Amino acid sequence: MNGNGKVAMITGAGTGIGRACALAMLHEGYSVVLAGRRPEPLEKTRADAGTGGERALVAPADVSDPASVEALFAKTKETFGRLDFLFNNAGVNAPGIPMEELTVEQWQGVVDVNLTGAFLCTREAFRLMKSQRPMGGRIVNNGSVSAHAPRPNSAPYTATKHAITGLTKCTSLDGRKYDIACGQLDVGNALTGMAARMAEGVPQANGEVAVEPLMDPENVARALVCMASLPLDANVQTMTVMATKMPFVGRG
Repeated sequence: MNGNGKVAMITGAGTGIGRACALAMLHEGYSVVLAGRRPEPLEKTRADAGTGGERALVAPADVSDPASVEALFAKTKETFGRLDFLFNNAGVNAPGIPMEELTVEQWQGVVDVNLTGAFLCTREAFRLMKSQRPMGGRIVNNGSVSAHAPRPNSAPYTATKHAITGLTKCTSLDGRKYDIACGQLDVGNALTGMAARMAEGVPQANGEVAVEPLMDPENVARALVCMASLPLDANVQTMTVMATKMPFVGRG
């Protein structure tokens, strides 16, 4: 199936937001590297893309492992010759327990995937995008509304998402000389496996438990396609897409 000649990579492409975004990018004509830890969900994403799946590369990888990330980008270069777009989407959470009960291992596991994983992929993207011709590309980081405000008992996740904002800004600045643009997509209450508990009620800042509205992940995919469609001399630095009635803006 004919594409648009551009190559994208989506991490965490087997489920949730990553899956919706990968399908949308394939629909837009991109060749898409489907990255994630488990091959089975990645294969399903490719299959569900229909004929567009002919432009998909299933590439199992662990973004928290430097050697695995290096191999992922080497395979991308070998297969497609270049990379035009990277969506750093892969993310995990820790149990919603009081901060004093968190183990170092639980903290580190979230940091390794959400923050270090995004850095490792960004580093390899820089190496490829600065050397290819034409030079440059675009990187978008999944920041989450947790990059702005925490939920109760969410220290590891919230800390990494605040840090992603700093990584996004540094990437945006340091990428200028290589024609690499970088922006951040902050998502609030998309209906994914990670957020499904919102429909049953989750703790609020005032100590109450409340059901929260959810939105279709395809709304996130449409926002990502919009960011990706810009020429490299323009950039969406930050975009927030969220369930309209979620208790985020104001006092809920």
